Amino acid sequence: MNHDWQRQIHALHEELVRRDDPAAWVREADAVEASVLYPGFALRGPVFGVAVQDPAVGPEWRVLKPVVDGMPQMCRDALNTCLWFRAKDDTDDPAVRRELLAAVDVLSREPVNEVEVCGARYRIVRGDEFSRCDDQNALEPPRPTDPEPAERTWDPRADHSPSPDLDFVLDPDPTSDGPMAGALRAALRDFAYQGMRFPALVRRDSERAALSHPGIVLLPTCFGVVERERTGWEPALALQSTPHDARRALYDALGEMWPMLYRFDDEKKAVYAKAAEEFRALERADEARVEGRVFRICRTERLLRMGPDGPETPRPSDRDDYGPMKIHPTLLDDGTLVYDE
Repeated sequence: MNHDWQRQIHALHEELVRRDDPAAWVREADAVEASVLYPGFALRGPVFGVAVQDPAVGPEWRVLKPVVDGMPQMCRDALNTCLWFRAKDDTDDPAVRRELLAAVDVLSREPVNEVEVCGARYRIVRGDEFSRCDDQNALEPPRPTDPEPAERTWDPRADHSPSPDLDFVLDPDPTSDGPMAGALRAALRDFAYQGMRFPALVRRDSERAALSHPGIVLLPTCFGVVERERTGWEPALALQSTPHDARRALYDALGEMWPMLYRFDDEKKAVYAKAAEEFRALERADEARVEGRVFRICRTERLLRMGPDGPETPRPSDRDDYGPMKIHPTLLDDGTLVYDE
């Protein structure tokens, strides 16, 4: 570890002492224990989101769309929609609307990773998703200090907790992190994909990124549902903001979503419904079993790289299954909608 990283970790420790925050010390103790119990890392792969740098708010890059999508084009489409609705609903100025729609037009035709609109820069950003694991490849479950919703509900129709990514500042040198987070950032600074499971182009892109974007941002922790397969643990549901939201997503999937999606017969529906209710009755369980299948709630971390010009964009080797397209009706400068044939 070089002197710069040692200095940063010492500064984080001094800040923790200065704050005299008992809750922060407990979280730090949890992090230390996790590093012992789950010393390994299981790489999930790239995730993508949208960040914005708006001088009207400040010089920092902030997350606009959560960094959870599996392909860059999904984020381009999300940005396309965001700017289109801003043009439709948030301004009566034809010049502003024209500028927003010009960016929408570009996003509808080209797989661009950045557009500048009304003085703000919008960028498709890339992160890597990983979980900690033990020597048996068991993934780390939620920690006692991980945040939970103020009101815990199992109602599948209730809204899930908002993403902690929203408006998150992409700062590679935060003063609020503890020493363990600082040590993790230091350890990940030179991280690059290795091994023959990754194509050569993917490995080369990863090595270049470690040099061009050496700063590490740890995004807020999320929580997932994984299923045990013969080759390891595979994601079963979308990432959630809290452990309870992940448990509720699994409860809903067992009892309602999967039986409907896969058209279970009545007997199989009853088996899954029983498993769902048994899981719910335990309140804070991190594992559910049904018909030989094993599901677990796991803690998911994400890193994002920063360079001199801000957050890393998608790499040439990152995969897109589809390209840009027109998503919304034509919107004229005066706000008139034109529905194309």
